[in-house]
Amino acid sequence: MEAWNAAYVRVEDYLRAHRIHNRLHQSRLIQDILERAAQRHAAQPTLDPTTLAAEETETLMDAWFAAVLTPSGHAQERIAIDGRLALLLCDGPEKWPYAFLDEKNIPAEFSTALKASSMQAGPDMVVSSMVPRPIDLGPITEAAGETLERFEQWPILRTLFLWLIFTSALAGIFYATR
Repeated sequence: MEAWNAAYVRVEDYLRAHRIHNRLHQSRLIQDILERAAQRHAAQPTLDPTTLAAEETETLMDAWFAAVLTPSGHAQERIAIDGRLALLLCDGPEKWPYAFLDEKNIPAEFSTALKASSMQAGPDMVVSSMVPRPIDLGPITEAAGETLERFEQWPILRTLFLWLIFTSALAGIFYATR
């Protein structure tokens, strides 16, 4: 019995994570999921009830999202991910608290909102080739590079230029503070 209580709590937490806060609807869903898990457990008593309940929850959600989001009802690879995202984007649990995982009574507005919120992938990736080209930094950088190369060739000129900058900075500070 303890294992089934743990399964109940796990499914309840999972539904709450999907923002299913309505107690009555939540209890109905948990009962349905645990009944399915109990049927599987009767056939395979060695399996853990919590694991079975989690698998049944996933199966139920995948089938429901496939029925609501795809016209043919066939599950896609990412239907669970797309469905959960669409559910949160359309704010389904708040606007239609009894519609989630209900196979019979899905309001048309809810179905439309889910389909409108569902994300579609962009185009497939295509291999392209990019040829490296030299970087053109313009005439100013070329002139600066040539000047620095000249300063490296003549150390006396470089020292003289640095002293000129230093004395200019001192003179600027002296005249600015006057």
